[in-house]
Amino acid sequence: MMLFHYLKFFLFHGIGLLSVVALMAGGHWISLGLAAVLAVYIIGDGLCGDDTSIPEFRHPKILTVQVWMALPLMCLIVFTSVWSFSSADVLGFGALVTDLTGYDVIAARDATAFGHHIAGIVLTGLMIGVIGTITGHELTHRTWDPVSMFVGRWLLAFSFDTVFSIEHVYGHHRYVSTTEDPATAPRGRNVYYHVIASTLKGNASAWKIEKRRLSRKGQSAWSWHNAMLRGHLMSVALVVCALFMGGVSAALYFIACALWGKALLEIVNYMEHYGMVRNPETPVQPRHSWNTNKRISSWTMFNLTRHSHHHAQGEVPYQDLKPFPDAPMMISGYLTTIVVAMIPPLWHRLMTPKVLEWDRTFATDEEKILAAKANAVSGIPALIHANRG
Repeated sequence: MMLFHYLKFFLFHGIGLLSVVALMAGGHWISLGLAAVLAVYIIGDGLCGDDTSIPEFRHPKILTVQVWMALPLMCLIVFTSVWSFSSADVLGFGALVTDLTGYDVIAARDATAFGHHIAGIVLTGLMIGVIGTITGHELTHRTWDPVSMFVGRWLLAFSFDTVFSIEHVYGHHRYVSTTEDPATAPRGRNVYYHVIASTLKGNASAWKIEKRRLSRKGQSAWSWHNAMLRGHLMSVALVVCALFMGGVSAALYFIACALWGKALLEIVNYMEHYGMVRNPETPVQPRHSWNTNKRISSWTMFNLTRHSHHHAQGEVPYQDLKPFPDAPMMISGYLTTIVVAMIPPLWHRLMTPKVLEWDRTFATDEEKILAAKANAVSGIPALIHANRG
């Protein structure tokens, strides 16, 4: 039984490889692959219930290697995706796959309609978010481990977001659920506005953090010592690789995938802390994050779902996070909640009662006052009315 708890996290890699197969197969298989991935998450979370198990892992190094494996998998996914939009057979990739399988992937690629390439962008961006950002998030919290930091930052480079390794670890975790945190969406905010606002403010915050760090060491912010500048150059290097693979069109294709992957991160930020309030001088508690224990999301996202414990103790590795079933709960699993967040009227209809319940059940007296102020400027009638009641 204990072996299962190690193996369940390999479902993550299986979904990545499923995406590779769909992208190589071309044509309608790309769209079907996207549909299959969405079904695994949305239907799987709906049918499979919660995972609240807390196994004791005696071989944590295996779990670390599982996360490191995300980098070669991410490279394979993005290479395959960019190849699927290129006209050249880069490195003889298509010829090799055709020889090994007997399926003419080059002919299938050449016959792929533009609409299926759009599905390819959506699928690849989703994989950048899941395979890249989630594991990059886990690894860049391990600031004491240079290998994990190296792998994590390269994973984040695929979404043009190595800045995350600075702002998230040293900014977001300190100011989460306060007005000082760019990633925490105030009540009533539209998710599409949040994607832009959080990105711009997050970059500005990361620059200030990095500038202060370098100033203490007597180093210039405009130098190779600046991890933010080095990180952006890593992303530029990936764009250049796409350019060499298939020219300007392939580079633009990759940029679209990367930006969609980055947008997914900000949508996740939106739904993880929407409407939460906290005095920045008080400790972060499990109640300051929306949590979920949906089984498929947990297994395929290295327990990112156990977000309440993660913010209470950010240094705890994913396998040791506790489910906190009494914490504030999201609408459902991650992908389901992402879809709901992208439909603002539905989001506010479902989340407004949850936010009001948070005020009644979880907020301290001080937080009730902060919540009332947030309700007053939310623009959501039910929240405004709650203050009058």
